[in-house]
This record gives sequence, structure tokens and C-alpha cells, in this order.
Amino acid sequence: MKILFIILGKIFPLYLTIFAGYILARYFKIKREHIAFLLIYILGPIVIFFAVLSININFQLIFLPLFIFLFGSLIAFYILKKYKNEWKDASVNTLAFTCGTGNTGYFGIPLAMILLEPNSANIFIFGTLASLLYENTTGFFVTAKGNFTARQSIMKVLKLPLLYAFIAGVSFNILGFRTPEFIVPYFENFKWAYGLLGMMMLGMGMKGFNLNEDFDKKYIKISYFFKFIFWPGVILALIFIDKTFINFLNDEIYRVMFLFSIVPLAGNTVTLAVLLKAKPEKASFTVLLSTLISVIYIPVVLAIYGGF
Repeated sequence: MKILFIILGKIFPLYLTIFAGYILARYFKIKREHIAFLLIYILGPIVIFFAVLSININFQLIFLPLFIFLFGSLIAFYILKKYKNEWKDASVNTLAFTCGTGNTGYFGIPLAMILLEPNSANIFIFGTLASLLYENTTGFFVTAKGNFTARQSIMKVLKLPLLYAFIAGVSFNILGFRTPEFIVPYFENFKWAYGLLGMMMLGMGMKGFNLNEDFDKKYIKISYFFKFIFWPGVILALIFIDKTFINFLNDEIYRVMFLFSIVPLAGNTVTLAVLLKAKPEKASFTVLLSTLISVIYIPVVLAIYGGF
């Protein structure tokens, strides 16, 4: 019960930010497309470049983002293929995107800082790089296919600056460069701006929401099954196998991986849906509802898991 109130207290400001986003889009006519562009093409690359540059990379840590990226990509392409004939619009594309990832950045990082030790929280932040890479490569591709051909979608992916920011960050890291101390405070400000604007996008995506058109039971059922049941189920199975037979990872990595598996649907589902005009209202409602459900879901599954 204590952890429930801790989480509620910490994330309540995020709900206010979501509401502020709706107000700005609905009554002050702020263009959500401009915010989406700012997140994906400017703030995102800056955040991921300095984050990659700031960590100490080793082989054990590489497993975490590599697994998250590959596992999420497999789910996304599976959803896209299996349900491609279920909707006549771009709904299946945003569904494929959101089933393959979670809100590891806007929601997950504050949660990790509440529940984990500082070093484990840093490992979690490193793992979010995989989510960002997924969202802007595989995720962008499967979402863009709702309105573009496969070739056009690939070309759009290759034009994303985040991909090159990640490559540049890894390259400079390997060469021994580190983030200068005087830049760190500015980097922290960019992270906060990225998080706040990302949560505002959830509210902005609700502009124009129509309950009859955008409340899709099948869409919600599939996305919630994969996010709240399939993801943690697979992670728990992986933890059991490694702990019993392989012993490659440790308890710290186990906790980080499990936390990755239980965060709500990704806020960037709305960002990409807005940018690519792929049913942002439906995506926003589904993501926002999953965030509300997580207030109860996360404390319950953490208590069951017992690893915290």
C-alpha cells in the first residue's frame, strides 16, 4: 500500500502535464504537429547523444538494450502481419508500434528513480536508449507504413537524426570522449523538456477525440494483452531461465528488465501517430487509459514479483 501512495504522489504532476497539453491544443490552438517535430527531430537526438556519451559501456550492459530492441521489433512485425486486415485505416500500424515498446522514458525513468538504487536507475536509463532506437527505427517504419510505401518508410527512417545521434554517441564513447562537466546541467534541462513535452503530447493527442470512433475494444484488448501480460510473462521466463541455468545476468539487471516490462504504453505512440497522421486520437486514448491503469497495476505486480 505504501508504494501505491509513493507512485501516486510522484506521477500526479505528470497527469497535470497531460491535462495542460489538452488545454493548450484545444483552447489555445497550439499545433501538436510542431511539438511532435520538436520531440523527434531536435530534443530526442540531443538527449540520446549525451546519454550514450555519459555511460560506461560493457558487454553485460549491452545485452539489455539489444534484447529490448530485438524483442520489441519481433512483436511489432508480428502484430503488423497478423492484424493487417483487421482495420481499414492506420490503426494496425500504431497498434504494432505500441505493442513493441513501453513508456520507458516519460514514465519509466521517474519510476526507476523511485524504486531502484542510483546505479540501477542509471542502467535503466541506458536501457531506454533501446526503446528510443526502436521507436525511431522499427517503430517509425511500422507506423509510417500506414500512409507510405515500404521504400518511403525506410527513407523516412534513414532521415531521422536520432539514428545518427546514437551512432555518433557510441563512436565518441568508444574513442574515450565524455560529456564535459559544464554541459551536464544543460543536458539535464533538455531531459526535463523532453519528458514534459512528451507527456503533453498525450493530452494534445486527445484533441478531436470521438468516443464512438476512437474507443476501439479490439485495439485496446490486443495492446493491453501484449503490454500488461505478454511482456512481463516473457521477462519473468527469461529471468527464471538465466537464474536457474545460465547465470549471465545479475539481480540488478533482473530488476531493471522487469521494470521495463511493466510500464504503460509508450507516449511516443501518440507523437508518431500525430506526425504521420495515423489515428492519434485512438492512440492517445489507449495510451492515457493504460497510464491510469498502471497506477494500480504496477504496485500489484511489483508486490507479486517481490524483487524490489
